[in-house]
Amino acid sequence: MAELKSGIQLQPGEQLVFELEAELWASSNNPIAKLIGKVLRLIALLFGTKRHGWLVITDRRVIEVATETACWVFETNRNVKYVLPSSVKEIGYEKEKTCGCFCDAVYLYYEGFTQTTRILLPFGEETALKVVDAFYNAISNK
Repeated sequence: MAELKSGIQLQPGEQLVFELEAELWASSNNPIAKLIGKVLRLIALLFGTKRHGWLVITDRRVIEVATETACWVFETNRNVKYVLPSSVKEIGYEKEKTCGCFCDAVYLYYEGFTQTTRILLPFGEETALKVVDAFYNAISNK
């Protein structure tokens, strides 16, 4: 059983499709927003706070993982959530222009009955479609 960066262990015979690390600091792919996000991340790190988030998609399940660390080493919060097929109303991606019309920001989103999750993707529209397809295949009964 392989262990991933998110700390999730795969079940026997389960295949990893994607492990997306969520960008929790920058709001878009705009270079200025990334710079502001890095500054905020550095300030939080100086105070000993870290936040990490992952979306793990396998051939059988979709898992959200979020962790918070305080005082540089103490994990204060770990939230592991399975995304149930019955709870997802829609899945897709959004592409929007930032920094005027020069930078594209691509977001994976899925809407459920209780929440909407939106993750900034570090790659383009072609790969985003593959992630959406993988997500849909993991939650559908195939």
